[in-house]
Amino acid sequence: MRAAANGIELEYEMIGENGAPAILLIMGLGTQMTRWPSTLVETLAGQGFRVIRFDNRDVGLSTRLDAAGAPDLAAVMTAMLSSGSVPVAYTLEDMAADAVGLLDALDIDRAHIVGASMGGMIAQIVAASHSDRTLSLASIMSSSGNPSLPRASDAALALLSATRPDPGDEEAILDRAVLGAETLGSPGYPVDRAVRRAAAREDYHRAYYPAGIARQTAAIVASGDRRALLRQIQVPAVVIHGIDDPLVRIEAGRDTAAHIPGAEMIELSGMGHDLPDALVPTIADAIIANTRRSSDTSGISLDEGLA
Repeated sequence: MRAAANGIELEYEMIGENGAPAILLIMGLGTQMTRWPSTLVETLAGQGFRVIRFDNRDVGLSTRLDAAGAPDLAAVMTAMLSSGSVPVAYTLEDMAADAVGLLDALDIDRAHIVGASMGGMIAQIVAASHSDRTLSLASIMSSSGNPSLPRASDAALALLSATRPDPGDEEAILDRAVLGAETLGSPGYPVDRAVRRAAAREDYHRAYYPAGIARQTAAIVASGDRRALLRQIQVPAVVIHGIDDPLVRIEAGRDTAAHIPGAEMIELSGMGHDLPDALVPTIADAIIANTRRSSDTSGISLDEGLA
């Protein structure tokens, strides 16, 4: 399904009863909404929520900003350091407005906002800048943007800087996707390579669009340090992070939690920069427990078992 939101169109899926409390899932850099585990979506819906996941702009089946062209990331960095005008096609604030626009399109006044990686950054902005639309916040494997935080591992940085294969070379693209999943994935929860390749093939055939990744990366860089913004968040918040994350280090999650008033920090051993199936019950439990801290919990099932 597609909805008009903030001047663009967003592809989305929704599961759960109309009128049930809404959970909006926001995915990360260059990642399609289908990478939210179906088991997580189904678990949350089974606990009485209406769960919405969507493709961000410039990824998946949502609007692509081809006319914006490729960003000059070096110029973006220079502008940030000099406090000049930052040359980006859009910002994370624009992407947060997309998320709120989707709520508008679906006639949802307020929602529990859940974001992973870049999606966590967007979710933080929604919670701080659109507090009237936010019931609670769950920031997963994300960051405050603090420039003093530890950088990603050498392997993760090499992956990000590597030249992408020719767009028509499916097998090379799948090879890179599998390497990326193995490099960034959870060491405590290994996944068979054939399973990773099958998932990458599904992504490729649904919507392969690497051009959007550069523009989303520029939006992240332009977002800068969000610590002051995080201090403005007044809704219940939980920060979930893998101790073994090689891309966004555990210190980034701790820093995020430290700057959100009253935030709970949950650190998961063996988790890298992905959402392992084995941890879905734990992640769902944390999200649902956080929603119960909200002032508006009408319609939510109070069942304790989430297994």
